[in-house]
Amino acid sequence: MLTLRYQNAMSAHVGSGGLSDRELDAAVKAATPAIRAVLHGRARLGFAALPYRENVLSKVEAFARRVRGRFKNFVQIGIGGSSLGAAAITGALLDRFHNERARPRLYFLDNVDPEETASLFERIDPSETLFHVVTKSGETTETVAGMLVALERLHTKVKRPGSHIVVTTDRKKGFLRRLAGEQGWRTFEIPANVGGRFSVLTPVGLVPAAVAGIRIEELAAGAILADELCSRRDPRENPAAMFAIISHLMDARRGRPIHVMMPYARALREAADWYRQLWAESLGKRRTEGGRDVCVGPTPVVALGATDQHSQIQLFVDGPEDKLVTFVTLQRYRRDVYIPSSVRDPAADFLHGKSFTDLIVAEQKGTEAALAAAGRPSMTVELTQVSPRTIGAFFFFLEMATVFAGRLYGVDPFGQPGVEAGKRAAFALLGREGFAAGAAEVEAAVAPDPNYVVR
Repeated sequence: MLTLRYQNAMSAHVGSGGLSDRELDAAVKAATPAIRAVLHGRARLGFAALPYRENVLSKVEAFARRVRGRFKNFVQIGIGGSSLGAAAITGALLDRFHNERARPRLYFLDNVDPEETASLFERIDPSETLFHVVTKSGETTETVAGMLVALERLHTKVKRPGSHIVVTTDRKKGFLRRLAGEQGWRTFEIPANVGGRFSVLTPVGLVPAAVAGIRIEELAAGAILADELCSRRDPRENPAAMFAIISHLMDARRGRPIHVMMPYARALREAADWYRQLWAESLGKRRTEGGRDVCVGPTPVVALGATDQHSQIQLFVDGPEDKLVTFVTLQRYRRDVYIPSSVRDPAADFLHGKSFTDLIVAEQKGTEAALAAAGRPSMTVELTQVSPRTIGAFFFFLEMATVFAGRLYGVDPFGQPGVEAGKRAAFALLGREGFAAGAAEVEAAVAPDPNYVVR
């Protein structure tokens, strides 16, 4: 279902750009106590329990059955972890042109861009729309703003706005929890010990998936299978552990801090976006858990095969030797297109009788080989196909890899102090109670200095 192949991260295959067997053996030996410490404390990993919560799956599915067919549109209002995972699930498991062919149409209001927001609300009829408002804290500014716009539109169009709103937030605290209780809105919860970027298998991701008809019990089943793989105590037999060890080694010891995820399937483009947040926000930290200043963390980059062979691969092959590429490939695609032989010419003859699967597989192998020949390391995560089960496994694999990597870097993979600093500054500028005193300081920090302006 999920296989990690890493020979092209090894010097035997890519020369000096790869790791020697001795180097990797030493790293595995050094990392083994950390890997086992994570596994020993697995019960404290909130996300690891999510696939086993059958009662939540049942409640979400029951809700989805009640609302399917009632609404033409489903809009998820959330940002970061409150949107990316849900978009990754639906992006992978629904037809790319789902909104043109099926109902409900799915939209993700995951930014406060005024033009995009205005365009969305002009496109949808609120009386035909179910709004899923998602925020772990219950007070995320961007989400609250989007909800207020949706609520105002609903009040002008329907008698019972609350029947068009479902909320996923913390079980006890936060503005949204209080408001939902006062208004009697349908709610789901994000467990207190599950952070936003690890919440994909909570109702954050399950509600839109279930409403769209995706078999969410299969997502959970795939995650459970991956849990078995990623709980192996021997790192050599644990794909998440080896992914973390090699990624950390390439960054910390080999000067390769840029980690590229490149799926060769358009269905996995949003999953790579989700990985980018998971890897960046979890591992990019100023201090270790012990409080020592370190300023560590790899920089994740997303590329799409074969599209980005025509935009980024030139840089990856011939540019700075600072990257580790992870390909994500499929053993089989759900559909295929065969190339006809209607035109005879040497530029086209070699394609006759082949399929687009043949083409994209050859392109991926060619790119991997080109990187290897240039001494640029890569790994490959292979999925059997895109299905609810493999997507659930893929998410769980990357979540465990992130926690393992956090332990190797010595940082807390669940905190996000840098994000909070930006939030506080925005609160000051917007005049939120308790924060306004810092507005002048923020304005001074970003005010244009005429000595450094070009017009």
